[in-house]
Amino acid sequence: MTTLLVADLLREKEADLQLVLLGGSKGLRREITVSEINRPGLALSGYTDYFPAERVQIMGLGEHTYLSTFTPAQRKEALGKVLSYNKKLPCVVLTRGIKPHREVIRVAESLKVPLIRSGLVTAHLIGELTVYLEEKLAPTTTIHGVLMNVYGLGVLLVGDSGIGKSECALELLKRGHMLVADDVVEVKQRLGGVLYGTGAELIRHHMELRGVGIIDVQKIFGVGSVLDRTRIELVIRLEEWKQTVEYDRVGLSEQTTSILGVRVPEIVMPVRPGRNLAVLVEVATLNERLKFRGEFTAKEFNKKLISLMARRAAENKTKKK
Repeated sequence: MTTLLVADLLREKEADLQLVLLGGSKGLRREITVSEINRPGLALSGYTDYFPAERVQIMGLGEHTYLSTFTPAQRKEALGKVLSYNKKLPCVVLTRGIKPHREVIRVAESLKVPLIRSGLVTAHLIGELTVYLEEKLAPTTTIHGVLMNVYGLGVLLVGDSGIGKSECALELLKRGHMLVADDVVEVKQRLGGVLYGTGAELIRHHMELRGVGIIDVQKIFGVGSVLDRTRIELVIRLEEWKQTVEYDRVGLSEQTTSILGVRVPEIVMPVRPGRNLAVLVEVATLNERLKFRGEFTAKEFNKKLISLMARRAAENKTKKK
């Protein structure tokens, strides 16, 4: 399971969350394990059933005003119950630059729960923080292959080393398609089972070609030839042609492969001299786009064939009579 330390969240600069630590510094090694956010207003009122303590807790103007109606002793008791409810509670974030009640800081310090303040309004902070956590906590894996954007579809080329993935990608580049990653593809799963792929930062937009060396694709083919990331919607597995293997010639069967638990359509494409792999990849991509629109050519052709055979069988039966 991917995790993030509260200390890492405080050091975040790119998201501009405007975070400042107010108390509970001894709890900075607490882990954030989920991207969902929670507002603990109901828990502060005393109802802690189904309280998602594993989430980052956001206290806005509503929670602050509600606590203002308590006496100091009541605030301490209510906060103590909430912040000690589950040891997995990562941190509490105050929004709008609110100056917290003294009891809030004291309870956070005593229970070693990081208390953080942000200058952002509550809705804005929740939106920005959710996007940030989704990115950081997304399940991740690395795949050896080439990721291209072909006709707007993310196509992952995989296969044994030396099978011709980079050469196929190079031909696709010449035909106007875009390179996302060569050799090392970093894959992240976003909410809804959506897979995104990107290249490793050091070698991003570069390709290794045997006999030529490493080339900078963006400088050779132009800025329109590269893309920082794309969805992975089709996997094409290149493998050496084997005479003993019966390859799919009709396309009725739908094969898939699993990446981070997500099923992705897969096509096994045999490689041998004389086959134009780039053109085959283009056609396979366009055919996959048709499937996304509900148009399955092979199945439609099969239905027409069965209908024709049934009609002719009926005609022959009639003639015999």
